[in-house]
Amino acid sequence: MKIISRGIRWGAGKEDDSAACGRRHTALKMNCPILIVISLGWLLHSHGGAAEAAISNRGSNSRSMSNVQQSAAAPSSLTASLPRFLSRGHTYRAVVGDTLVLPCQVENLGNFVLLWRRGTNVLTASNIMVTRDERVRLIDGYNLEISDLEPQDAGDYVCQISDKINRDQVHTVEILVPPSVRAIPTSGQLQARKGGPITLECKGSGNPVPTIYWTKKSGANKSTARIGDGPILTLEKLERQQAGVYQCTADNGVGDPVTVDMRLDVLYPPDIQVEKSWIHSGEGFEAKLVCIVYADPVATVSWYQNSFPIQTTDRRIMNTRGNRHTLTIRHIQQEDFGNYSCVADNSLGRSRKYMELSGRPGPAEFYSPKWGRSPDSYNLTWKIDSYPPLEEVRLLYRRVLMNDTFQQPGRWHDFILTPEHRPASEPLTHIMSYTIKNLYPGAYYEAIVQAKNRYGWNEVSDIFQFIVASNSLDIAPEDAEVVASSKSRSNSGAISSLQGPLPQCLLLHMALLLALALSNCQYDRRRLGLGLG
Repeated sequence: MKIISRGIRWGAGKEDDSAACGRRHTALKMNCPILIVISLGWLLHSHGGAAEAAISNRGSNSRSMSNVQQSAAAPSSLTASLPRFLSRGHTYRAVVGDTLVLPCQVENLGNFVLLWRRGTNVLTASNIMVTRDERVRLIDGYNLEISDLEPQDAGDYVCQISDKINRDQVHTVEILVPPSVRAIPTSGQLQARKGGPITLECKGSGNPVPTIYWTKKSGANKSTARIGDGPILTLEKLERQQAGVYQCTADNGVGDPVTVDMRLDVLYPPDIQVEKSWIHSGEGFEAKLVCIVYADPVATVSWYQNSFPIQTTDRRIMNTRGNRHTLTIRHIQQEDFGNYSCVADNSLGRSRKYMELSGRPGPAEFYSPKWGRSPDSYNLTWKIDSYPPLEEVRLLYRRVLMNDTFQQPGRWHDFILTPEHRPASEPLTHIMSYTIKNLYPGAYYEAIVQAKNRYGWNEVSDIFQFIVASNSLDIAPEDAEVVASSKSRSNSGAISSLQGPLPQCLLLHMALLLALALSNCQYDRRRLGLGLG
């Protein structure tokens, strides 16, 4: 410690800053090794004394322990002949129907009697069976075996030594019961009206208490995802689609989950869907009118033409398959054209849907692409179904001025076209085409088509929109995507060509910059160490 004091006083003289700093560094360089040596010596001295003390204490403790063991040896020789349990009390879990063995192993039993009891009931005394339960017996000495376990076998079983102390060993038995579930009501049949609520309930039992969840069977007789948890499932504002088989499942991890099915019938008035509301046909041909009827209770279905009931004849045949009801009209005559309706009745109501059987042409369907390829014209192609020959076709088109905020249609341009004679091989479909000229480049247009045969004009077609090419260099959007994709690939190739090993000149510049940075850091450290910062 004296060397440290002299070093500090020597470095504190009133000299110039640079000289003082130099001597301070020199003193520290001399004193650092000395400080390390002194510190190590002090630590070794301290720990050495502690080690000696620990050794001394260990010796005294060993002597005292030997004295204690010698003093305890005398009473242990007295208790060596007393009985004691070698086994330990435990909690056992077993499944109903299994066999369980409860151990009871005793040392030095001597003339003492070993009892098995459950509560106040004695099961065995020594090797004598006291209980009349044939499922209980002793095996391998005094181990108690219980076979074909039942739920009521759960509880505490005591193995007891009948000495003055009445020492005993307790085993706790828990009986695991697989889950069971039942529907409420037990028939599993429920009914409710459309729009009302319904509650489905089931009860599960088992040990542990099972968890209960609900699923609904799909059309393929497979269960869907969970739709509810707990013993009660409530459905509000029933729809007819909610009718079906629901499954209540109970699971407690013991054995496999169990389920019970419950069938829900939703009662509702008839709901009719028509396959086609407009049916096109021609004289001498056949037509089928189809109604799909949903109803519970099952509905009765009848057919009408122009509000008059239809009777089954050789030409008019009615048949039913499931909820699909079909009216077939053969060898159609002119008086067969008109309005038809199917009417469904059940105890909850009536429903009616209308259809039209017509000889007029079917609506036009367009086949042209949306984007044109000419800057001043567009070729429009469509097809029309008509059993009689077409007499006249009307084409209307107009320009639509549009931007991001509004669109303003122009006036319609009307053309009357005379259909060409169709081939005999195509008795139904008419395919027509027309080139519209003098259009504005890049403009939007709309077109509709209407056709007439000897039964009259058909319904106007849906509006078809098309875009005229801006100029001869324009390409359709799908072609533009291909070109853009090609350009993207070429650009990515150019970028990847730049990603390679760095040139040697660039690596040399980086090394020089790193060396300069290290030199500056060492200079700053010297300045800070001399106190010039």
